[in-house]
Amino acid sequence: MNDLESPIAVDLWAARIPGFACIAEHHWFIVARPGTANRWEVWQTPCQSEVSWGHLHCDLLGLTSGVGNGPGRMLRRWSGADACELAQRIENAPANYPWVDTYRVFPGPNSNTFVQWVLAGIHELGWRGIGRAYARQCPAHRRE
Repeated sequence: MNDLESPIAVDLWAARIPGFACIAEHHWFIVARPGTANRWEVWQTPCQSEVSWGHLHCDLLGLTSGVGNGPGRMLRRWSGADACELAQRIENAPANYPWVDTYRVFPGPNSNTFVQWVLAGIHELGWRGIGRAYARQCPAHRRE
């Protein structure tokens, strides 16, 4: 299947975090399929949305809503086979993400740990993705 045939898109979004961590960013995914789109992210407080597994939430906030220090912005879009692989990893995260019940601002696991865990071998978050390095502690982070 080529990129033009894929009905799935996965977008990486970010927004600046308010307060003392204003240099840091919160990252999340939007998984879009024909007729539907869902926002996936780890949040500091567990079980805050109708669809959540510990700290992992689906549709806690609006798809593109910021997190208190400015608007969200899209960083990257995947389509085709990469989008299919990412969507599957994201949607299977409730059963596979190793830190679904744990959250620490620093050094992690946090929202950026989740995003980097999903993106293992595909993309690296920038320095504002504080907590991204924590994902390397999980053997599943390395793709075969």
